Amino acid sequence: MPLTRVPRLLNGPAPDHHMALGIDSRNRDFSTYALIDVIDRIGAVSDVPVQVLYVDCRAEVLLRRFSETRRRHPLAPEESPSIGIEREFDLLRPIRARADVLIDSSDLSPHELRDEVARWFAPESGRQLAVSVHSFSYKRGLPRGVDMVLDCRFLRNPYWEPALRALDGRAPEVADHVRGDPRFAEFSDRVRDLVELLLPAYAAEGKAYLSIAFGCTGGQHRSVTMAETLAAALAESGWQVSIRHRELDRRASEPPSATGTPAVTGRSSEGKLGR
Repeated sequence: MPLTRVPRLLNGPAPDHHMALGIDSRNRDFSTYALIDVIDRIGAVSDVPVQVLYVDCRAEVLLRRFSETRRRHPLAPEESPSIGIEREFDLLRPIRARADVLIDSSDLSPHELRDEVARWFAPESGRQLAVSVHSFSYKRGLPRGVDMVLDCRFLRNPYWEPALRALDGRAPEVADHVRGDPRFAEFSDRVRDLVELLLPAYAAEGKAYLSIAFGCTGGQHRSVTMAETLAAALAESGWQVSIRHRELDRRASEPPSATGTPAVTGRSSEGKLGR
């Protein structure tokens, strides 16, 4: 929407429903400080509460996306996308600093980005605190935006069992192998007790979302089993739980290798425990 139309849109009585306006640097009349001025003026003279959502992404991921689609960057139509990305970061930096909600889309699929936006702006009436449980590989760094990180690398590693190496932590034989570690039961029970202690406290403070991540070396076996175990326990206790296995999801999105090895695919569950 052109910036000049925003104040006119909101003239008169406050709307009786939520409204989302999409504005970015491709708008003809776009100006960083003009947008900030519009936000300030609406907040000062209108009864309409305004929240600014900024969808961010790491530069290297944006560059890969432009390379995959072979699209030109609108701020550098005759130059490389990297130059356009740098210009856009500089242009939007003051707006990013004003954001009420910042979502990093670097590691999110379109469906996950939709769910993240819905979590902030389309809450259900009386909706309880939602829990997201992740697994990841320390080799690729900590996942962004998680509230709690737990290290599973001390548990028995199925990677060293040739029959289990190609499987992941959702396979019963892998899960049994990990759970056979003498330390697993106490670790799992204590984590569950800690989380179930914290969830009501977070909910009482008005927090709508809590994310917990388990990490191991490759993000395929131990962390996956732990994430599945905790998610199932919390769902059984009545919490709304979603699961994301970062490394498995990444491999599932990659094209098959030249050897014809099939990609690892995830699962989607119905009810309170799902993707």
